[in-house]
Amino acid sequence: MDCRPVHTGVMALVLGAWSSASMAQGGAVWTLDAGVVHQPSVSLDGGGDVDSVRAYTEIGRSWNTGARARLGLSLGYGEQHYDISGAGFAANDPWGRIRELRLGARYLHQLESPWTLFLLPSLRFSAESGAALDDGATVGMLAGGTYRFNENLSIGPGIGVFTEIEDDVSVFPVLLLDWSLTDRLSLESGRGFAASRGPGLQLRWRFESTWDFAVGGRYEKVRFRLDDDAPGAGGVGEDASVPVFAVASYHASRDTTVSLLVGAQTSATLRLEDRGGALVQEADADTGVFYGLTLRARLP
Repeated sequence: MDCRPVHTGVMALVLGAWSSASMAQGGAVWTLDAGVVHQPSVSLDGGGDVDSVRAYTEIGRSWNTGARARLGLSLGYGEQHYDISGAGFAANDPWGRIRELRLGARYLHQLESPWTLFLLPSLRFSAESGAALDDGATVGMLAGGTYRFNENLSIGPGIGVFTEIEDDVSVFPVLLLDWSLTDRLSLESGRGFAASRGPGLQLRWRFESTWDFAVGGRYEKVRFRLDDDAPGAGGVGEDASVPVFAVASYHASRDTTVSLLVGAQTSATLRLEDRGGALVQEADADTGVFYGLTLRARLP
């Protein structure tokens, strides 16, 4: 059983998007998330280098199912284009364009007590161009609750259970946090970015009504099915790292936010496995910068 903290991206759907205020809005709400992130070329140990560009978009709809409950569905698609070239791990061009399709559901229920319960099932398909998307299918579930101590602090536990492509099922604990330290400063595990895999933990400063700034970090790991070409031959690719970031967000209106992010990709490892999940090759990557732009909007 794998207890590594993976698939944190789905946690971004709980806080920020679904507060008490959003539940009070009543009717159905359509949302759009989109973004693009570029990581310029960095060196791999043993020779070679890698750079990548990732773009992602997701549309969702949510609505109240009662006075204290809200349900949502989402559909997202993204691609990450890798350019891996040179010697060592890169010599055989292990993979190129990776596609990802994700279907998600969200259920949030506020009890009469200070507890709020959440349930987030998801179905994800991740595969290289040339491989069937359903060969990279995984399913998962996040469940838990938050306790509202006062208007400034909500915190709670959760658990995630996710299948992995040719790997053990991942089971991991989750901590949800929304803590207003001052009127302008907060520590939170709130929403992530459309072009990232998880919210991690971030410190956010609201310095104007239309601007805020945040710094944070997270752990990311993504696995995907490879096509039948050598050296993967239908195997599995893995990209894991610990990105740290800074993001400036402009709230153009109540319904639209545009964010610019920059950061450093640390502790990055690329891993190539055969059809059964056995290691073929892996390489560590140097720390490298990344930058991107995201959009979040509530549609009319």
